[in-house]
Amino acid sequence: MPSTRRWLWPALILLLVIAATASVGIGSAAIPLPRVLRALAGGGDPVERAILIELRLPRTLLALLVGAMLGIAGAALQGYLRNPLAEPSVLGASNGAALGAVVALYFGLAAWHEATVPLLAILGALASLALLFVLAGRAESALTLILAGIAVGTLAGAGISLALNLSPNPFAAMEIATWLLGSLEDRSFHHVALALPCIAVGITLLAWDGRALDALTLGEDSAATLGIDLARVRIRMLLGVALGVGGAVAVSGAIGFVGLIVPHLVRPWTDRSPSAVLWPSAAGGAALLCLADVAVRVIPSSNELRLGVVTAFLGVPVFLVHLMRERRLW
Repeated sequence: MPSTRRWLWPALILLLVIAATASVGIGSAAIPLPRVLRALAGGGDPVERAILIELRLPRTLLALLVGAMLGIAGAALQGYLRNPLAEPSVLGASNGAALGAVVALYFGLAAWHEATVPLLAILGALASLALLFVLAGRAESALTLILAGIAVGTLAGAGISLALNLSPNPFAAMEIATWLLGSLEDRSFHHVALALPCIAVGITLLAWDGRALDALTLGEDSAATLGIDLARVRIRMLLGVALGVGGAVAVSGAIGFVGLIVPHLVRPWTDRSPSAVLWPSAAGGAALLCLADVAVRVIPSSNELRLGVVTAFLGVPVFLVHLMRERRLW
């Protein structure tokens, strides 16, 4: 085993520990690490304990969960579609979930209960999945799924634009636009409880087909001859993306680029097979989103930066690296 592969998991675990510690310890109220550990153990000052356990800890857990989901979803879809630019939004799941949340905000349903927005976001992701099945039919081609996913995503994006266009007042439009930028601010354990089952099921379904993803690198016909049931693989893959990404978007808003860039960052440290990239992408996505959430708190600005803005800026260098590689190939 090359030394780079041997050090992959120790490096990822160390990165996760650093990211989680920084996320819990850094905020508007400076709390030294020893007092952080004392508060998390149930002791220390009650105010500091409330800040850490009720405000920062749920935010940290959600950053780790959402990042892991987006990372493994991007790796699975890049392997399944055999497209290095694939990510959850390719299948329309992210836009469908965002449209569900926008419907809750636009019609004022969010005022009924704090779980209304997340629930409608999950329903939006499932609805986009149902439409994807209708459009793709029984076709097993990856290209058909991509085209159907683009159609679903574009339709959901048009619905979001329509809601912004017809907003009854500027404040409603601002609320929708702010939510779409993505954030983990003011999240609680209620949000963790809501997102955790969806993300756990999504990750399980996506990690199920590692062997099938490896076989698909030989082509769909070759994979079928190896005994891979492509129809079942597709159902598990789409359900995993819809449930997991729907649950993630429901509590964090629309956060892009994590599913796109993380597999490319960890792939050189593996044997480059799709199955070998899945779990490292989950760990890498969790660490990346957690560090990005720390960045929005420490970057000086009049208003707290939105998480989707930071991840978008992180995605640009990856695109540039791929562009330079392609130019060398030309």
